[in-house]
Amino acid sequence: MAIKRSSQAASIKQVLKRCSSSLGKKKNVTGCYYKQEEGLPQDVPKGHFPVYVGPNRSRYIVPISWLEHSEFQTLLRLAEEEYGFDHNMGVIIPCDEAFFRSLFSIL
Repeated sequence: MAIKRSSQAASIKQVLKRCSSSLGKKKNVTGCYYKQEEGLPQDVPKGHFPVYVGPNRSRYIVPISWLEHSEFQTLLRLAEEEYGFDHNMGVIIPCDEAFFRSLFSIL
């Protein structure tokens, strides 16, 4: 169990590292305003990060604690496979918005 948990933690850290390298590269991305001195979104509270969901790229602000949930980890793996993390948009979740909202209500 300890080995599985540590490998999950390493995987989460790796995903966060990839995500953070793509956030804040642009000002004014899909209505998100960035602090110039920090490169961080002003409208995202501490302990949260934005994700973009569905074909319309609807923006959701999710707590970092979601990274511990296996369901969200699966979505992040799918996001990496489909879009990668090397772009200026942030994390794009490749699922239907209705599905994401139902997951949102459970977590």
